[in-house]
Amino acid sequence: MELTFLGTSAGVPCKSRNVTAMVFNPMNNAAQYWLFDCGEGTQHQMLHTVFNPGKLNKIFITHLHGDHIFGLPGLLCSRSMAGNENPLTVYGPAGIRQFIEMALQLSGSWTGFPLEIVEITAGEVFCDEEFRVTAYPLTHPVECYGYRIEQHDRPGALDASRLKAEGITPGPLFQQLKRGESVMLDDGRMINGQDYLGPARKGKTLAIFGDTGPTSAALTLASGVDVMVHETTLEAAMAEKANSRGHSTTVQAAEVARAAGVGRLVITHFSSRYDDAGCEALLRECREIFPDTIAAKDFMTVQI
Repeated sequence: MELTFLGTSAGVPCKSRNVTAMVFNPMNNAAQYWLFDCGEGTQHQMLHTVFNPGKLNKIFITHLHGDHIFGLPGLLCSRSMAGNENPLTVYGPAGIRQFIEMALQLSGSWTGFPLEIVEITAGEVFCDEEFRVTAYPLTHPVECYGYRIEQHDRPGALDASRLKAEGITPGPLFQQLKRGESVMLDDGRMINGQDYLGPARKGKTLAIFGDTGPTSAALTLASGVDVMVHETTLEAAMAEKANSRGHSTTVQAAEVARAAGVGRLVITHFSSRYDDAGCEALLRECREIFPDTIAAKDFMTVQI
């Protein structure tokens, strides 16, 4: 699993940073990607990566502030104009449907692919055989969510040596056994794949926070995740200003990471007042509390 940052600036773009967007690559050989938020210019940022908008099959929006959604109509239209017919689902707070449909209607645009728009509330928003995505309400002037992405535990390794020792030849049968199925052998023996599997491998977990001030939901959202992505709009000395606008500081984000027992903290959504040196100063403030912190940069990829 990988997460690539397409934009790391808060509110407005700056010379070295675009506004918020992240591509999640499950790396499951399906060649399909998820997008989290879609600030202005996101499709331009994608042109500098290996990611094709036509292969996006899910977009998760945290909230409806412009720096998180103004790139969405353009991306949808460009995807359609390219002749892409792959289905796409957009998840977001109440109002996301009106925003998309109004933008398309007033601009005389349409999508040539199946588009599903799901207006979410807190709780599970998506689940399939590989992933579960849950939304948690955050503290911001508009309705805003953070997303917890959980990969289901994977089957343990198949004990191929033991199977061979029992006279079972490798082949398609092994795939059935690896799925834990029971199969009948040519000699009449019935064997259960569960008896030949090692311990289950724990799935990876990721927490992506939308914009937020300090909130009681943070610890549940981030509890024990491998990677936590959290905004650090302002430095610790500007806590009052940050919190009054529904944002967090470096220290507040790092304290959540420490209390939630996360593996790594990735900070992002930096105010445009900070240049590269300023962002390094924000990183140092976080590391004083949570050493395993990295500062996101546009086009940086984080392994999960």
